[in-house]
Amino acid sequence: MVSLFLSNEELGKKNDDHKPTAIPPIRAPQWNASARVLPRKLVFKRVAIALALGVFVFFFVKNIPTDYPIRDHRRPVYDTGGPGGRPRPGGLGIPKSMPQFRPNPKIPPLRPKIPDPAFGPRSAPDGGYDGPLTFPHLAVSLQAIYETRGTWDVNKNVLFAASSLQSAAALLPMACQMGSELRSYVHFALMGSSDMGIEELRAVNGIDDSCQIIFHDARLDHSSSSTQTRLETGASHALFHIHAYMHPQAMLVGASIAEEGYFLDAISKKARALGIPLLQLPEGSPKRLAWMTKLDSSSLASWNKISIDILIQAPPGASGNLIRLLKSLSAADFSGGPTPHLTIELPHVVDPPTAQFLESFQWPPAGAYNPTRVRQLTLRHRIPRSSLTEEESSIRFLESFWPSDPHYSHVLVLSPHVELSPKFYHYLKYSVLEYMNSAVAVIQEWDSRLLGISLDLPSTHLNASEPFTPPSRKVSQDAIKPPPAEADDPTPFLWQAPNSNAVLYTGLKWVELHDFVSRILALQHGTTQPPPFFPHKVVSKRYPSWLEHALELSRARGYWTLYPSSKTARNLAVAHHELYKAPEEYESEVDNKADGVGEAMLATGPLLESLPNNGNLLPFNEMPLLSWDGRVTEVGEMNEDAAEYTRAFRQAVGGCEKLDAVELAPGKSVKDLFCSRDD
Repeated sequence: MVSLFLSNEELGKKNDDHKPTAIPPIRAPQWNASARVLPRKLVFKRVAIALALGVFVFFFVKNIPTDYPIRDHRRPVYDTGGPGGRPRPGGLGIPKSMPQFRPNPKIPPLRPKIPDPAFGPRSAPDGGYDGPLTFPHLAVSLQAIYETRGTWDVNKNVLFAASSLQSAAALLPMACQMGSELRSYVHFALMGSSDMGIEELRAVNGIDDSCQIIFHDARLDHSSSSTQTRLETGASHALFHIHAYMHPQAMLVGASIAEEGYFLDAISKKARALGIPLLQLPEGSPKRLAWMTKLDSSSLASWNKISIDILIQAPPGASGNLIRLLKSLSAADFSGGPTPHLTIELPHVVDPPTAQFLESFQWPPAGAYNPTRVRQLTLRHRIPRSSLTEEESSIRFLESFWPSDPHYSHVLVLSPHVELSPKFYHYLKYSVLEYMNSAVAVIQEWDSRLLGISLDLPSTHLNASEPFTPPSRKVSQDAIKPPPAEADDPTPFLWQAPNSNAVLYTGLKWVELHDFVSRILALQHGTTQPPPFFPHKVVSKRYPSWLEHALELSRARGYWTLYPSSKTARNLAVAHHELYKAPEEYESEVDNKADGVGEAMLATGPLLESLPNNGNLLPFNEMPLLSWDGRVTEVGEMNEDAAEYTRAFRQAVGGCEKLDAVELAPGKSVKDLFCSRDD
């Protein structure tokens, strides 16, 4: 080891033997390292790897699929018409209250996808074109609708769509009427395989600028020669692009045989996936559903959510009245939606004519839309043989219905001596959508006061002895649309008095009525003597016992019921007082003789013609308001009366006698009317 270090002078020295010098020593270079040369095998290996990688990339790019639709992920750019987004004058003549649509925006359109010529168009086995999906005309019109707030989830856009020219011809009049109402932005999208231009389509169907329709050409390229599979896929993808730019609140399509089946299938699936309410209009809708064009986008968005049940309480010995009522129900037009569920409360002893009629009674009716073939009829037969008391009758009747969703599920209460018009269901749905689901109704909370919607016009007050005279038209200085007719013309009105002949009770108020009656009955069972607050009945015994509780709730809460004008009522329902039958709980106390009113007859004619204001439903603030006893009043006065009634009720009935004036102020629920410690 020592010899090893001695053989090398440097290794044999320590570091401290080298003294630093001011000038580094100059050493002549003894050798230079030669350049490194890679082995030949390593060079060949690297070249082979590079070639393999290049071949892989080439085949990967070559085999990228090209049959997928265009998906433009760029945010849309719109021309808002001037600095600050203010709309410019002109456009399609839309009033200043609504943003103006610019049909020819000065923006570069999205460049449609062009198939690569290297691959060429593909032909299906049947010879039809099956190439990549391309929408050459859709981008421009979609980018032009920025001012309709189509990127917002909630807006005023309503979409009509058709694939066949026959279906388009049927839908365009409805779209034109809806657009001219200026309550929504109405769009019309043409899909399918036709090669007719949009301008030609408008000219053939008489659509001019006054219709206020925004057209969208959502057809594929080579649409006239495309396969059905490509057209179906194209309709689905077109709706996807439309939804991204428009977010329609409702989509209306024709459901008649004139429309293409593949189109309806594709649109139904895609609308369900995107959450778009789809309204399939049956044949004859422009005439039968003309009232639909009066609704705004908010009402149409709730179209499929509305559910109406029908409830009939049949007293003993009323077979003639019941059969006539059921026949009128079978003749009604339910094209405005699914057929309502029907519940009939039968007495213990069922008359032979009634039993025989029910054996062959079909519900839904034969002509009603019922694709699932589900039987929507429930018959409830009472077990006790004895006659019902007031309490038993009220409980049994109110328990016959419970809303699945109180905001959208309602019940139509019918008396057996009523006969209905074929148009009654259209009026009910029109009124429910307008007064409970329209934009103005939601903002002003109209449903918070609305107890129900009556179909008939009472001839007497609730005491059944004093004749009732409908009020005259209300003349308001701040009305949106001043009434064109004279002040004494028939008008709908709001009355605090409820009804039991033919009236729809809203789901929210029906739930509240359940709670109210249950608490009243619990208090009555807990005391040996009824409270002196109810010295006598206000409602005549010619009406069912549950109507008294409905009146008490209306007075405590300031609720009202909407009644039609006399002209409209004759087109909806009539009560045959000549065949009157007293409620079972009062059968031994009330005479069944007629009240002196002659036999009533239903009127014929279109529904919209019987409505005031050119078929538009009047806002609540333009209707006369009556207190429960028939006096013309105002909302402020009714609120004061309700507050006073509530204070008296809570002290005398609700167990709140120890509360002061501030604590006795009206609350927001039925629970506030009572001071029970059990809650």
